[in-house]
Amino acid sequence: MDISDRYFPGIIGDITKLHADYYSKNWNFRLFFEAKVATELSEFLNRFDKNRDCIWLLQINEKVVGSIIIDGIKSKELGARLRWFIIDSDYQGKGNGNLLMEKAIIFCKEKNYERLYLLTFEGLDAARHLYEKHGFKISKECENTQWGKNLKEQMFELFLY
Repeated sequence: MDISDRYFPGIIGDITKLHADYYSKNWNFRLFFEAKVATELSEFLNRFDKNRDCIWLLQINEKVVGSIIIDGIKSKELGARLRWFIIDSDYQGKGNGNLLMEKAIIFCKEKNYERLYLLTFEGLDAARHLYEKHGFKISKECENTQWGKNLKEQMFELFLY
């Protein structure tokens, strides 16, 4: 197992595929969702700044099986945003999510971010358990279609200072 924090060719496709595979299989998300992940991830990487943003990839035999990203572009106004957090189903329940989450939180503390938040939706119970284990709390819930279908969107936040 290797955790890297560097860009390499194919990273957009690797992370997008993890999301597309999981959400297609478990939530019947299709092209809309996959295109949204790829587009937003591409936009993020094009403006990536190592002084405010970070990306960690979990790799097994050079295959990306997990990711977590901190997007700090609006950290002063809104806080840092945790994005594209996913672990391949074959590698869940083995501490990999905890490891990536810890790295992300440490990074945010080192950057003196006061708040870390993420957007998700109701029904991702294993992820919710992990967020709450690390101190995140639900701060907002509302019906939303940004995921390509009507779901109850949830905002979780963690105050670091």
